[in-house]
Amino acid sequence: MGRRIRQKADEAVGAVYLRSQIAAYPVAVSTMDSGGDLASLRAERDLYRKLLELASRDEPDVFLREALSLVLQVSAAKRGYIELRDGAAPNDAPWWIAEGFSENDLAEVRAAISSGVIAEALATGRTISTASAVADPRFESLESVKANRIEAVLCAPIGADPPIGVLYLQDREQAGPFSEDDRVRAEVFAHHLAPLVDRLLLRRRARESVDATLPYRSLLKVESLAGRSEAIARVLREMSVVAPRRVTILLTGPSGTGKTQLARLIHENGPRAGKPFVELNCATLPEPLVESELFGAMPGAHSTATRRIEGKVAAAEGGTLFLDEIGELPLGAQSKLLQLLQSLEYFPLGATKALRADVRVIAATNVDLRLAVERRTFREDLLYRLQIVPIRVPALASRREDIRDLLELFCARSCDAHGIGPLTISPGAIRAAETTDWPGNVRQLENAVEAAVIRAAGEGATQIERGHMFTDDAASDGEHQETFQAATRRFQAQLLKRALEDTGWNILETARRLDVTRSHVYNLIRAHGLERAGEREF
Repeated sequence: MGRRIRQKADEAVGAVYLRSQIAAYPVAVSTMDSGGDLASLRAERDLYRKLLELASRDEPDVFLREALSLVLQVSAAKRGYIELRDGAAPNDAPWWIAEGFSENDLAEVRAAISSGVIAEALATGRTISTASAVADPRFESLESVKANRIEAVLCAPIGADPPIGVLYLQDREQAGPFSEDDRVRAEVFAHHLAPLVDRLLLRRRARESVDATLPYRSLLKVESLAGRSEAIARVLREMSVVAPRRVTILLTGPSGTGKTQLARLIHENGPRAGKPFVELNCATLPEPLVESELFGAMPGAHSTATRRIEGKVAAAEGGTLFLDEIGELPLGAQSKLLQLLQSLEYFPLGATKALRADVRVIAATNVDLRLAVERRTFREDLLYRLQIVPIRVPALASRREDIRDLLELFCARSCDAHGIGPLTISPGAIRAAETTDWPGNVRQLENAVEAAVIRAAGEGATQIERGHMFTDDAASDGEHQETFQAATRRFQAQLLKRALEDTGWNILETARRLDVTRSHVYNLIRAHGLERAGEREF
């Protein structure tokens, strides 16, 4: 069955395991009155329920954020810290998250991994609880404890033989020590968190094992380029070959696929990194000014040249000149560019003496330059000179498996840009994005995520839902004019439903008829919420 089906089965097995473990694990029984007993049982019920919800999380940062929020809520602690390490990769940096600490306090807490309360919990494998660390003989001599006058502390190791992490709670909302119920709940939490972490790490390793880009990411600095598909791996493979060399490169591909970003990455991974990267969009300038903007102009060369104008070629000296929309370059400027590429010399407008240039040229276009040559709007000899090494940047439709990574990157980037606290993206929003047509490619997806971040933050939400990204789907106004994207999604749902019914919900036959993969059929079923009559979709 498909990868997603295996993941659902994995989660189901994990949930069954967790329920059985919770049933067998001792639950704190309070000696309070019946009202207190009821409140305590409700808190424990909510703890178990939310632990089950954590089993569906795929990313460590999301997992940790929700786990810490949960344990702070049930323990009424003011401050909390969770750190996890991957036992299979001990040299990798740990995952951690904190809440309620200042930057200085957090640095001291993290330092306590090797000394103090946390170190003792990790070394002994036992929960450490103290009503007042500053009065506890075990910790009163520690500088951080004395400096911060640390009182109530509860610290439980996560996992055993050896622990894979630690849960650290400090100070209660109400004065006084953590109770015995708090200790038991923390241990329950840590006890059940360990197998969830193991499963999370297994899923993460499995996901990384199919990352086709890994061999090239180890050779290149491309942290800002999201994706793990074969399509983007081919781009990185070509980039690893051309980046160290001076050769001219032509980037082709639909608008919005990220050609400008790729040009900058080629520059940053080559010997000219640190030198100027100068960009010129050939479609944004009036034709009379193109040559002046590109090659510069001498005083009096035209009506606006009252002094010598330095062109983009001179500005890029020693670095890279990126010419976007090269197909829009006028024929007169094309001949001068050809001379630059052949001889590394050029004439500023109005000059009588050629200037030498030390620049690398990367050009980009979203049009068919061969067709432009046939129409005599582009020089054939310039095309041959530009496409010494052509690199095709794929459309988003051919790398749908990268959409999840792109969503996470754009979400984090938008949150930082707008000063918004971290947001997560719901599974429903991810599935909808993965099955949506994005004619504007990566650029359109990035804009949609930024808008969704703003909408979610405006509602005070902590998670981006499908309605935040696809407002047309959520609109119920009868007079609302349907957009192309909404109409496409509606047509997709109708076509898929008809194909499924015609084949008796035979996924393989449906995929064959629609000329898509089986995994894509499953994604479409979930994205459109389709269910087989009489039974729930699995």
